[in-house]
Amino acid sequence: MIDVLLLRPRTGNERFGLGPFFRVEPLGLEYVAAALRARGARVTVRDERLDPLFRRRAARARLIGLSCMHALEFDDVRQRVRDLRRRAPEAFLVVGGHAASAFTAPLEVPELDAIVVDDGEVVLPALAEAIAKGRPPAEVPGLRLRTPDGWYSTPPLEERATLDEVPQPARDTVTRYRHRYHCLLFKPVWLVETARGCPFRCNFCSVWQLYDRSFRERSIGAVVEDMASCGDSLFIVDDLFWNHAERSLALARALRERGVRKRWILVQSRTDLVARRPDLLEAWRPLARDFDIFFGLEAPSDRLLDRLTKDATVSETIEAARVAREYRYGVTGNFVVDPDWGEDEFRTLWEFVDAHKLQRAGYTILTPLPGTELHRDHPTLRRDAPWFQYDMHHLLWEPRLGPRRFLELYAETWRRSILNLGGQKGWTDWMKQVRPSQIPYLTRVLLRTQRLMKAGAYLEEYEAGAAAISGVAARSGDHERGDFTGGIPRHHEAASGDVHGHGAPHDHAGRSQGPGPFAHS
Repeated sequence: MIDVLLLRPRTGNERFGLGPFFRVEPLGLEYVAAALRARGARVTVRDERLDPLFRRRAARARLIGLSCMHALEFDDVRQRVRDLRRRAPEAFLVVGGHAASAFTAPLEVPELDAIVVDDGEVVLPALAEAIAKGRPPAEVPGLRLRTPDGWYSTPPLEERATLDEVPQPARDTVTRYRHRYHCLLFKPVWLVETARGCPFRCNFCSVWQLYDRSFRERSIGAVVEDMASCGDSLFIVDDLFWNHAERSLALARALRERGVRKRWILVQSRTDLVARRPDLLEAWRPLARDFDIFFGLEAPSDRLLDRLTKDATVSETIEAARVAREYRYGVTGNFVVDPDWGEDEFRTLWEFVDAHKLQRAGYTILTPLPGTELHRDHPTLRRDAPWFQYDMHHLLWEPRLGPRRFLELYAETWRRSILNLGGQKGWTDWMKQVRPSQIPYLTRVLLRTQRLMKAGAYLEEYEAGAAAISGVAARSGDHERGDFTGGIPRHHEAASGDVHGHGAPHDHAGRSQGPGPFAHS
């Protein structure tokens, strides 16, 4: 039997965005833990965002897996790997998660042994067994492996795993953190996955490119058991809920027959899907007292949607919002703000939001995520920008209007949202929605979000980052994309699921943004 330690590192940049509203369990690690246990491993999961690592536990583990879910975490995960190598020199260190699987280059450092590039529920148990039996890791498929001659890829898995290969996550591994997992007003919150992948092709999204546009589903029985065992507030993390309409209707029926009903459910879906199938919303609405949908709204005109390869129309956005409201769903979502916009595009966005009452939406700056064609082919992307700037609130190339004017308009866009305490929803309106004991927490979080409305805060970081990059380049010459580490003060890299090919929301639809802040506004 082998000791395995799985870590959700304390990583990421939360100076901008809505991360403070959104702290959820590392569901991917829980699935990996369940798969490892089934093969006889002793597994500990530690969420370092909430609980620093004990030195003695790291030293005992033979296999240590770290999750890297988002590109903005690359530098912090590399540093954590270096720390662990000093603490546990004999342990096999492996990193997985969405960002790691989509783009391995920044993590190919000498202190790391391997990177998982396929489903962690399959790859990690095979790796643990190889280590326990003294077999070479090169025999394990689905890895990017460090060797004396450099990094190379082992063969891929022969076929994609069925999601029911691990029917239920090992939720007991995070019981000690459960009361701290939350989406704004809802605490504790449980994550549930019913399907994985996406068949669409939005050019800013790395999900479909990682999974080759595949879409896999858990069995109805497994999902019903999982949802029945969870608490009263659920976030269903599928990138595309209701994608398979008939299966979704059957799942809703099975949940009703089991008597599953929750206080709150949040799902993520596409506007065109909801506009076409209002019967899906009708079938699911009785399953929760409050039910929110997080849409990838993306753009306020068909022309701008086409630039994002959204394969949807603004009329479908309008119809989806109407249908959702008809069935008493909360409508939240996100728009992608392109640095190539002019002032007319900003005005079009403001008018669209006002006309269709979408003030609960959030806004992210178009960010070419590693692993996407947009990242690979973008002609003016700053290739040496530090990874923490991939938080979707930093400029990664010179905007058409210049940085100052663009950021003034971007901050004004946020001021038009419900998060602006000086706008349509003030502090007292928010406080009426929570218990007295929650008021200090909610006040702290809301005060932090006011930074989103300050153009000077964005501009300060843009100018500091540009100066740092110029200084490093002048001293050192050109840098490889994954090797940039210097020049930015550490407070800019302050930390915010999973050794897994999936996890909680990522990309512009939810990663730095999160749907939670707009629930029941």
